[in-house]
Amino acid sequence: MRLALDTNVLVSALLSPSSAPAQLFVLWRNRAFDLVTSAEQIDEISRVMRYPKIRARLAPALAGRLVNQLRDLAIVVTKLPKVDRSPDPDDNHLLALAEAGEAQFLVTGDMQLLSLKRHKFTRIITPATLVELLQ
Repeated sequence: MRLALDTNVLVSALLSPSSAPAQLFVLWRNRAFDLVTSAEQIDEISRVMRYPKIRARLAPALAGRLVNQLRDLAIVVTKLPKVDRSPDPDDNHLLALAEAGEAQFLVTGDMQLLSLKRHKFTRIITPATLVELLQ
């Protein structure tokens, strides 16, 4: 199974160790599913990790480890299609990532993305819903 995780899910996994996003992160590390990402998402994660409110709660080494794990262990998709479907244009790259990476699920906490329910063959669901499906 292939998944695309929204940046907010990945950051939440580090900030809240007992959360559904953290459970998904552990499942990925245990190879329960393949994770797709892109250079654009890795850059976004690096940028978000430098926000003062995130840096105050997260050691830089943890943030760096996440970026390295994504580069080393995730499937990095290089050619993203042009997608113009999300109510928030900044989220179109996640839909493109899910499409190009042939992800069965796009996992997010973003209500605008969740309202779409599906993009082509990808279901858009919350972290808690995916945790339930995987158990």
